[in-house]
Amino acid sequence: MKEKWMVAAKRADFQNIAEKFGIDQVTARIIRNRDVIGDQAIQEYLHGGLEDLHEPELLKGCREAAELLAEKIRCGKKIRVIGDYDIDGVNATYILSKALKRVGADADYEIPDRMKDGFGLNQNLVQLAYEEGIDTILTCDNGIAALDQIAYAKERGMTVIVTDHHEPFFEDTEKGRIYRLPDADVIIDPKQPGCGYPYKKLCGAAVAWKLVCELYRHLRISQEETMDFLEFAAIATVGDVMDLDGENRIIVKEGLKRLPHTKNQGLRALIGANGLADAEITSYHIGFVLGPCINASGRLETAKHSLRLLLSENREEATELAARLKELNDARKQMTQEGVDQACHLIDTTDLSKDRVLVVYLPGCHESIAGIVAGKLRERYYRPVFVVTDAEKGAKGSGRSIEAYSMFEEMVRCGDVFTKYGGHPMAAGFSLEKEKIPEMRRRLNENCRLTPEDLTQKIMIDVPMPVDYITEDLIRGFEVLEPFGKGNEKPLFAEKNLKLLSARVIGKNRNVIKFLVSNHTGAMIEALYFGDAEKFRAEIAEHYGEEETQELFWGKENKVYASFIYYPSVNEYQGRKTLQIVIRNYKIGM
Repeated sequence: MKEKWMVAAKRADFQNIAEKFGIDQVTARIIRNRDVIGDQAIQEYLHGGLEDLHEPELLKGCREAAELLAEKIRCGKKIRVIGDYDIDGVNATYILSKALKRVGADADYEIPDRMKDGFGLNQNLVQLAYEEGIDTILTCDNGIAALDQIAYAKERGMTVIVTDHHEPFFEDTEKGRIYRLPDADVIIDPKQPGCGYPYKKLCGAAVAWKLVCELYRHLRISQEETMDFLEFAAIATVGDVMDLDGENRIIVKEGLKRLPHTKNQGLRALIGANGLADAEITSYHIGFVLGPCINASGRLETAKHSLRLLLSENREEATELAARLKELNDARKQMTQEGVDQACHLIDTTDLSKDRVLVVYLPGCHESIAGIVAGKLRERYYRPVFVVTDAEKGAKGSGRSIEAYSMFEEMVRCGDVFTKYGGHPMAAGFSLEKEKIPEMRRRLNENCRLTPEDLTQKIMIDVPMPVDYITEDLIRGFEVLEPFGKGNEKPLFAEKNLKLLSARVIGKNRNVIKFLVSNHTGAMIEALYFGDAEKFRAEIAEHYGEEETQELFWGKENKVYASFIYYPSVNEYQGRKTLQIVIRNYKIGM
């Protein structure tokens, strides 16, 4: 994978910003690099709270949906929440189900089975609801693309309310872009045409939460009660990899504050099952520990396990369900690694390696992990990746993209290849007939307009910073930048030509290298690299020779130098604090 290191050169009066807001100039520079400009925006970024969130009624359809739901509740009509099987869909379903029960609705829920139903609303779920006397279908995290399914529901006299956050279908014509929306009674989706909501990046659970806020207001229930759902909107926002700016940043920041003291038995059990009972839970723990457990049940069994966990009010039951989700996630990790290994072998040994858009057919791969495998391949090859697997009927797949490639728009351009598809610029899901997989690969690559520059990953360095500048106070100052995640990544620093004084491989799986390094001033600091330790060592040996490499790993005098992109941290062990850097990227040699 080609890599280009670049220093962010965005300008501002960093001294003035630092003095005005009581932060370090380095922190001020990082905030500017996140395109947070102007006093009001900086104030909101640093200190934004719930009072800075936009009013739910600004969402097109939100007030109408609340009024319609209130009328259905008053008339005793049966309401069914239909969500999706990922972390966003599960949390959105929880929020709506719990809120509807709170206001006395005759409501239940349904989540599609990944293997049997596929993603989102489908005709079988609509038919089942009709047969069971459901009056109103309320979707969450899906529905905007369910044109045929919602038409089917309307033909049977059912009321349909859509809450979603995905892109609506469209067609580019000579007269411009024409959107195709489902014939639902009400649609709430910030991305639908004509919606004036100021912030477009909400996840499905956050849209559901906004509807609950409006419903409670309409029914004169205290808005304070809606705060009980904030941590679930936060979990979904991080878990669905939404940008952590604007409203999302506030939702996650405020949700994280509540998470350690959550009243929810299921979340408490899941936190305990992962050994985080006494930890300070961050967006990292949601994204890489708790979130994958919630997702695992929908991948390997049924997402209803995760929903039952969140709905559980019994401590013993919650503990058992949490343990099961952790087991499923551990199994998912193993399956993912096997899928990645198989895919890499296929790409590296066939003409797939020449494609700018990778379409990898892994018939034996569990369809539920296709998206994770695609994400791992994107990281390795820095190309848009579609992973296709065998399904009960035909084939299914998931895609993960790079910044220069809008996956959903490119799929629209060859939409006739698919039997079903949907998604975002950066991710997508789809179904198709097996015999059309080669055509999918051919047409996506024929349509591809990616240049060599687009296919070169750009690593943006916030500040070139010598390691002797690092202090504990500086690192603590970076805490105001949290929560970190997509759109607000951990800041990256860099220094060239560091002398590697010693190195050793550590960790249970021997996948971590611990270095002692020094720069031109003689300042020394510990450095950790989490990744392919063997590959790192091999690259040193290729550049400097095996003898110098052995000297390095024996802690002896050597001639090995490297440049690092890093993030500084404080390591606390047995009451002793040590400054260290965590290596993100490296280049061997001077």
